[in-house]
This record gives sequence, structure tokens and C-alpha cells, in this order.
Amino acid sequence: MNQWIARQRYLVDFTLASLARRKTKNAGLLLVFALLVFVLASVMLFASALRHEATMVLAHSPEVILQRMVAGRHDLVPPGYVERIGRIRGVQKIEGRLWGYYYDPVVKANYTFMAVVPAPASGFAARPGAREASAPPAAGEIVVGSGLARHRGVQSGNVLSFRSYSGKLFSFRIAGVLPADSELVSADLVLTNQADFRAFFDYPADHWTDVTLSVANPQEVRTVAQKLANALPDSRPILRDEVSRTYQSIFDWREGIMLALLSAAILAFAILAWDKASGLSAEEKREIGILKAIGWETGDVIRMKLWEGLLVSLSAFLAGYVAAYAHVFHFSAVLFAPVLKGWAVLYPKFTLAPAIDGLQVTTLFFFTVLPYATAVLVPIWRAAVTDPDAVMRG
Repeated sequence: MNQWIARQRYLVDFTLASLARRKTKNAGLLLVFALLVFVLASVMLFASALRHEATMVLAHSPEVILQRMVAGRHDLVPPGYVERIGRIRGVQKIEGRLWGYYYDPVVKANYTFMAVVPAPASGFAARPGAREASAPPAAGEIVVGSGLARHRGVQSGNVLSFRSYSGKLFSFRIAGVLPADSELVSADLVLTNQADFRAFFDYPADHWTDVTLSVANPQEVRTVAQKLANALPDSRPILRDEVSRTYQSIFDWREGIMLALLSAAILAFAILAWDKASGLSAEEKREIGILKAIGWETGDVIRMKLWEGLLVSLSAFLAGYVAAYAHVFHFSAVLFAPVLKGWAVLYPKFTLAPAIDGLQVTTLFFFTVLPYATAVLVPIWRAAVTDPDAVMRG
């Protein structure tokens, strides 16, 4: 065993010396290889981190959201709906929510207005990151997200005015700004009390935007959702699992779009690997002929070249993957963020937590390192089994 290890070490030493003799060519090859791995790994790491972040955020969302539908459109929930839902077996913790969108022509962006209603009639806790405001703002006051405050240049104590859809002008004093660490879900958020919300949007009394509820037995969520649909034919139950799958599909689609756009780079790498497999340069053939002439066995030559392919591909893979990790988690993936995150005027600023998918790393490894490392075997074998004199003559 020790003899085998020593032999492999000598082969690696010789391979490194051989690579150093052609350092310009190998450095260029290493750079191209590492750049390809960097691009592919950046896309995969960023999409994986976004999926992980979405899963963490949605873990705090309601198990079931019930919307009332009129002519296929989302409509207000009328009085009596909450009581009817409460009579369905398995339903618990029913909460009506008040929320809506408002377009601000000043920054040309949409805000999300939400009423903080005291428990137990509030679904406010269903929106993570906004739970810091446990009590509703006082009359005439609002709490805003840090993204909104940054774009409007306001802070606590300032006054913001909005013209409602009915044409009335409402002025609110900013009672507070939500913490920056909740910006992923609260960048565009405006929190009000129930009375101000209903006055601003001209909401009828006892009507809700939608209703959230939890289920006593998590295994019966779909069963309860079916009971809701049967008891309230004009309603649409939305399950947390369905929302999560939708987000996962969106990120998968965007990742696929990026990889499709990078297909030219993948094709270029395939051509490079094929070129490597199609034959050896005259210098490499001469080197193999010399090694055979001085007594190297065919197996030693093949192992030496296999080490060469592994050293180049592994070095490029590690360099590209480490660079991709730094690009995504330390520099916020500045090259690909607009494509994978989408766009918005009030764009949240947030730092992604490192999330590495082992299956993606393995897939990337098998599609980059192994093809290149094994591409050298066929031409090396042909040269190694040929007479040394014939090889050196080309």
C-alpha cells in the first residue's frame, strides 16, 4: 500500500512538472474552465439560496387562505363568512385580514397597505417581518417598511400624504420604520389601524380582504380545504404548500432561463473537451514517446495523463466554485441578481443565507470534472500502446 501511494506521489510530481512546462496553455485552459464553473455555480447557488429563503419565509404563513370569488375575480369577504367557516369541523384560529395595494405616483411604485387588527381578528401575524408591530398604530399614524422610507426619504416623525382612490387626501404621521432585517417581506409595507384602512380604501364595515385559518390536524389540511370549497362554493382556499410549490416553480423557471442563456458557454466547453479527446499535440506525443523509450509502462503513462486531467479539472472546479460562493453570498450575486430575483421599483435589500444543495454540487461536478478528466484517456491510450519511435516521429 505504501509503495502504491509513493508511486502515485511520484506520478503527481512529474505531472505537475509537465504542466509547468506548458504553463501558458494550461493557465488559459484553467481560466476558461474555472470561468465556466463560476458562471454555472453562481446561478445554481443563487437559485438554491432563494428557494431556501422562500421556504423559511413561507413557514410563517397561514396554513389556509380563503378568498371569495365573484366572476372569477378576488372579491371582498362579506359579513357572516367568518362565522360559517368556524362551523366547519377541523378549523381553528380564524382571522380576517385587511390589506390592499396603492400606487404612489411620486416614486411610481406600489405599496402594500395592511391593517393591524388586534387579535383574535387579525391575520397580520401571517406576514413575517411585520410582526414587530404588536399593537395597531394610533389614529392618523402609520408604520412603514425600510424600503419605502429609503425611497421617499422619510423617517419616524415625518408626515406622508396619500390621495386615496376616491380622491380624498390623507396625511399620516410615521410612527416607526420596520427593521431592515425584515426588508425582504416589508420593503413596501404600510401598516395602519383598522379604522384608517377602511376610511382610506372606503371599505364597507365588517368586510374583509380575505380570511386566514389554521387546521387542528396538519394531516387534514386538504380535507378541510375541500370542506370549505363544498360549504362555500364561491370561495377559493389557497394552501401554504401550494404557495410554496409556486415559488419553487418560479425559481426553477428563472434558473432554467439563465442556464439556457448560458448554453453557448456550455457548448463551448463541450467543444473544448472534444478537442482534448480528439488527439494530442506533437509536443505531448513526443513526451509520451520519450517516456515509453526510457521504460515507462503503458499503465504509468495513462495514469500520469489521468492525473493531469484530474488536477486541471479539480483545480478549475474548486477555483470556480469558491469564486461563485463569494460572488453570491458576499457580493450579492451582482451579475445575475436582476434576472433571478425579478425587478421592482421598491427593491428590498437583503443578504442571502448560504444554502448549498449537495445534489446540485454533485451534478455540476459530474458534468464538468469527470467529462474533461476522462476525455484524455482515448488519445493517451492510443499513443501509449504505439511504438515509441513511431510516436516521436508523429
